[in-house]
Amino acid sequence: MSKEFDVVVIGGGPGGYIAAIRAAQLGFKTACIDEWKNDKGGPAPGGTCTNVGCIPSKALLQSSEHYEHASHGFAEHGIEVKGLNLNLKQMIARKDNVVKQNNDGILYLFKKNKVTFFHGRGSFEKAEGGVYSVKVAGAAEETITGKHVVIATGSNPRALPGAPFDEKLILSNTGALAIDAVPKKLGVIGAGVIGLEMGSVWRRVGAEVTVLEAMPTFLGAVDEQIAKEAQKLLAKQGLEVNLGVKIGAITAGKKDVTVEYADAAGKEHKAVFDKLIISIGRVPNTTGLNAEGVGLKLDERGFIAVDGDCKTSLPNVWAVGDVVRGPMLAHKAEEEGVAVAERIAGQHGHVNFNTIPWVIYTSPEIAWVGKTEQQLKAEGVAYKAGTFPFLANGRARALGDTSGMVKFLADAKTDEILGVHIVGPMASELIAEAVVAMEFRASAEDIARICHAHPSLSEATKEAALAVDKRSLNF
Repeated sequence: MSKEFDVVVIGGGPGGYIAAIRAAQLGFKTACIDEWKNDKGGPAPGGTCTNVGCIPSKALLQSSEHYEHASHGFAEHGIEVKGLNLNLKQMIARKDNVVKQNNDGILYLFKKNKVTFFHGRGSFEKAEGGVYSVKVAGAAEETITGKHVVIATGSNPRALPGAPFDEKLILSNTGALAIDAVPKKLGVIGAGVIGLEMGSVWRRVGAEVTVLEAMPTFLGAVDEQIAKEAQKLLAKQGLEVNLGVKIGAITAGKKDVTVEYADAAGKEHKAVFDKLIISIGRVPNTTGLNAEGVGLKLDERGFIAVDGDCKTSLPNVWAVGDVVRGPMLAHKAEEEGVAVAERIAGQHGHVNFNTIPWVIYTSPEIAWVGKTEQQLKAEGVAYKAGTFPFLANGRARALGDTSGMVKFLADAKTDEILGVHIVGPMASELIAEAVVAMEFRASAEDIARICHAHPSLSEATKEAALAVDKRSLNF
């Protein structure tokens, strides 16, 4: 087998495997290197997202939501459940199987698209004559070469100083997805996406969850009105969120973890948890890449420095996903991966940062795209707002989930949609219509004039668009 390639992709997460597939579709001889292993030591491509992130967390969120419905919600529907038991071992096993299906699916896609896969850790060896030598450290060490290299090595969880992850008591997202018994008391540091999702999973199955957040506001990046509604709904469920907290000493014992902290008023507290999840963000993964060996430039925060087209400081070396600037989102990485493959082919890849959707998969879900109301105020943009509550939506009533709302923000003069924000059932699916509309620079009136199926949750989107012009029909 020849070890010379047109394109070598280092990393098989959402950015990497998608970049490799698109490059192969465009006719390039392509290789993808990825080191993730399954429990048997075999390849497990898909990166953090597939193995210990997006996919397994959604599997557990779904399972835990089923359990909560069975224990609290079914009675209202006339379904009486007696002798309900939680089989956590089976819940985790199902999650693991969902992950494996995704791993196997990526390996199949490599085979289908004629991408050569190397299982191991990729690093730069040298650059010579316009070709890059990349070492693969796996079961057997080997070297391959590529005319173009795409770096998609992702990110790692950020640890708190003095509280390293042991994945037994002090957990990153990895350990949070593999707890073998429901903790009586669970602490979560960080009220971001991972903290709220993991806190929701374990609260639903019986844990008493306390979330400690340093910022004084809840979900500061979310539209303020939507964030306040979400905070109220999550608190009603029993998820305790403490804001403006200053974390002190964290001490791991034999069976528990003690966290000392001061609350927003400065009062000192000492809390003892059976498990502690730390979710305070992620850092770019460039360790072992040998960036310095080939002169690859990193920025002041450790990210690989790239321009607007994802070009690095080295000719024909590109970088995508969590390892570069921009939101750390799997779908952002995928879009960059496709765009880079197309740019290598001389095409014009497209990534619009203004229309990248965000989702938090709590219940209710929180999803948004574009500008928040506070951003528009800060920028001095004249806008109109329209909201519509799911309480007035027929399908939401039938589902038995009427929490939350849809909110539209549109330019006061042109009516162009500037942002759409949703907290409520299936927000992750509903946001797609807003993304499409904004990508085509639609107006709120455009959405208001489009026929939406009845009864459907999407009618709330139409009604919020109508509300921009103060003419909702059902509220």
